[in-house]
Amino acid sequence: MKKRLLTKLLSLLFIILPLFSILAQEPGVYVITLQGVINPVASEYIKKGISLANTQGAKAIVIELDTPGGLDTSMREIIKAINQSAVPVVVYVSPTGARAASAGVFITLSAHVAAMAPGTNIGAAHPVGIGGKMDKTMVEKVTNDAVAYIKSIAERRGRNKEWAEKAVRKSISATAKEALELGVIDLIANNLDELLGKIDGTTVETASGKVKLKTKGVPVKKVPMGLRLKILGVISNPNIAYILMLLGFYGLFFELTNPGAVFPGVFGAICLILAFYSFQTLPVNYAGLLLIILSIVLFILEIKVTSHGVLTIGGIISMVIGSIMLFESPAPFFKISLYIIVPAAIVTALFFTLTFSLALKAWRRKPVTGKEGLLGQEGIAHTDINGEGMVLVRGEYWQAYSDEPIKKGDKVIVESVSGLKIKVKRG
Repeated sequence: MKKRLLTKLLSLLFIILPLFSILAQEPGVYVITLQGVINPVASEYIKKGISLANTQGAKAIVIELDTPGGLDTSMREIIKAINQSAVPVVVYVSPTGARAASAGVFITLSAHVAAMAPGTNIGAAHPVGIGGKMDKTMVEKVTNDAVAYIKSIAERRGRNKEWAEKAVRKSISATAKEALELGVIDLIANNLDELLGKIDGTTVETASGKVKLKTKGVPVKKVPMGLRLKILGVISNPNIAYILMLLGFYGLFFELTNPGAVFPGVFGAICLILAFYSFQTLPVNYAGLLLIILSIVLFILEIKVTSHGVLTIGGIISMVIGSIMLFESPAPFFKISLYIIVPAAIVTALFFTLTFSLALKAWRRKPVTGKEGLLGQEGIAHTDINGEGMVLVRGEYWQAYSDEPIKKGDKVIVESVSGLKIKVKRG
């Protein structure tokens, strides 16, 4: 009995001890790596990372940042998540050669700890018109709003708000060393390990109150973006969104001209849905989109209207101008490359011209089977036809009738078909 009890206790210890070991482990530091445009995908990735760090009780969360800027709405969502975090958020502009421009400046200044790697830069935060041109009054309003926002961020974190204002109004930039001297950031670190060592023992103010950082020697956990967000990140690229839109048009058009093909229609619909998702994250100019649709109409009309190539040329011009206008923004990361626009316009012209011409030829081609296939066919009178008789058409004998007398052996032409009888005339 005692031996059995001892065995059960030992078995229980083998189960409990590993659990205690897991519970005793420190949550450590979570690391998010963001390289690219600040858009809804980047916003969701960072917000999920911050939420995970808070849920798991992490010591801190480090955002390794390298961005040319991005959307104001996405930037503000990220800053809200940082401000609401009970876990200290460290923004680390890295690796060497990275930058925190435009929206990246706001995010860096909003962090509980702001750091940069040597050879990086920060600045050029002047707002640009996304999705349309702004007049002088609107530019002034947007700029003043951005200035007020960045000054409030800098003031809250005790950073240089005068420099922050100039970064917005005058688009000034600073190197890592200059940013440290100006009080824009808190420190410079060569790598992540050095960063965690330097911030250890620092006290910061989070949403839950003052927190003393304990980051030295703790485990580091990378927070991956995940397959879904990676895919969404790829299709949010303006060049990819543009190609998806064209593929969508190709697929649906091919399905409409070849009913029953199925695959082109399904493929085209999927591409268009993905393209429309991408358009939510991009500054779409609907005038550009209408010009692209007009170009497709012109390519189709070229087949039916004799324009000696004028409609095709107009279609190509409309496609190129529409493609350039499709995403209207001074920011280069929101523009389509000309190396994609020009080949796409030529390929689209060839595709629609060839596809529609083949469909039109098939539509105009006379039927070769069934009753309709007999109309206009030539045959030979097998008997004399005085009202009714027999004829041979396409190797088949048919009962025939005619409004005129026809002699045996004469050529005949089928005029109409009624049941199993055909009406003929002398050929």
